[in-house]
Amino acid sequence: MRNIGKAALLAIGIFGAAFPALAEKISVTDVTGRTVEVNAPAERMILGEGRQIYFLAVLDKDAPFHRVVGWRDDLPKADPESYAAYLEKYPQIAKLPTFGGMKDGTFDIEQAVALKPDVILMNVDAKTATEEAGYIEKLGKVGIPLVYVDFREKPMENTEPSMRLIGKLVGKEALAEEFIKFRADAIARVTDTLAKANPPRPVVFMERAGGYSDDCCMSFGNENFGRMVEIAGGTNMARGIIPGTFGTVNPEQIIASNPDQVIITGGKWEAYVPHGKWVGVGYGADLPEARRKLEGLTHRPAFTGIKAVKDGNVHAIWHQFYNNPYQFVAIQQIAKWLHPDLFADLDPEATLKELHERFLPLPYKPGYFVSLKGE
Repeated sequence: MRNIGKAALLAIGIFGAAFPALAEKISVTDVTGRTVEVNAPAERMILGEGRQIYFLAVLDKDAPFHRVVGWRDDLPKADPESYAAYLEKYPQIAKLPTFGGMKDGTFDIEQAVALKPDVILMNVDAKTATEEAGYIEKLGKVGIPLVYVDFREKPMENTEPSMRLIGKLVGKEALAEEFIKFRADAIARVTDTLAKANPPRPVVFMERAGGYSDDCCMSFGNENFGRMVEIAGGTNMARGIIPGTFGTVNPEQIIASNPDQVIITGGKWEAYVPHGKWVGVGYGADLPEARRKLEGLTHRPAFTGIKAVKDGNVHAIWHQFYNNPYQFVAIQQIAKWLHPDLFADLDPEATLKELHERFLPLPYKPGYFVSLKGE
C-alpha cells in the first residue's frame, strides 16, 4: 500500500472537518413494513402534514425547519397558537411552499418534484389515497422516496418505530432513543403505580373535538385517546361501540353508560369553525375562557343527568396530543384526573415543561388542560 505523506493526511483532516459527511443511501422500513431506500441524512424533506413538525422539532431542536422544503398547510388552522409561536421565532416559515393533502386530492406532485426532496414523510392514514393516485410510483420514477409514519391511527404501537425511523432519516438515532426513553419513563410512572395499587377503573367518555359541530358525539375506539384512557387507569366507554380508532356514539349510549368522567379534546379552531363551541386549549391558551366553553358543553342533551356532570368530573385536553409523540403528557394528566389521590404527587405540567426544555425549540407555556373539578 502506498504511504500517504503527513501533508496529505493533514489536508484530509482539514477538509474532512470542513465538509459534512456525504449522504449515503440507506434502507429503512416504514410503519407499513415497506423497505425504502433513502439518501441519509436527509437534508431536504417534504412534510405530508404540517403538524409533523411536532416530532421533527424533537430531533432538530436548534433549527427545526432547516430540512423542510415544503409542508402541508394544516398547522396554522389546526394549531394556530403553535404556528404563531414558530412563526415568531422562525419568520422564514411563512415563505415555505405549502401543499394540499393526499386524502383530499389536492397534493401537487409536480410542485413536490420541483423541490427535489430527499424524502417525503406521509402519515399512514393517507396510505389508501396515496396508493390509489399512484403517487409512490410516480415519485419513484424521479428518485423521490416516500415513507409512512404514524402517530394517529395506532400511536401507542407506532410512535416508537416512527421516531426511530425519523431519527435514522436525519442521522439522529441517539437523540431519538433518548426521547423514546423519556417518553417510556413518563408512561411507566403511571403504569407502575396502577399495577401496584390496582384501583377500580372509572368509566370515561372520551369526546373527540367536542363543540366542533352541533353533532354528538365523535369518540375513540381501542386506540389513540381511547387507549390512553385505558393506560391511565380508566375504562374507555366507547371501546365496545367503536370497532376501530375513530367513530361516533349517539347521545342515548352516553346517557345509558352514565360515565364517571368525561374528557373532551379541544383546540382553537377559529379557522375551521368561526365562533364555534370548541374548547380552545393549547399552547398558551386562555384557560378561563376555555373553562367557560367547557362548562357550556355540559348542557347538551347527551350529558343530561350523567354522573360525570353531577360530580364536576368534566375535563378538556389538547386535541393534538392525538397526533404527536407527546401522548405521555396526556396519559399523565388523564391518570391524575381519574385517580387524584393515587397520583397526588404526579405533575404533568412539570413533565410538559421538561419536554420543552430538553427537546423542543419553543419555550414552555401552559394551557393544554382545563377542568371543571376543583378549579
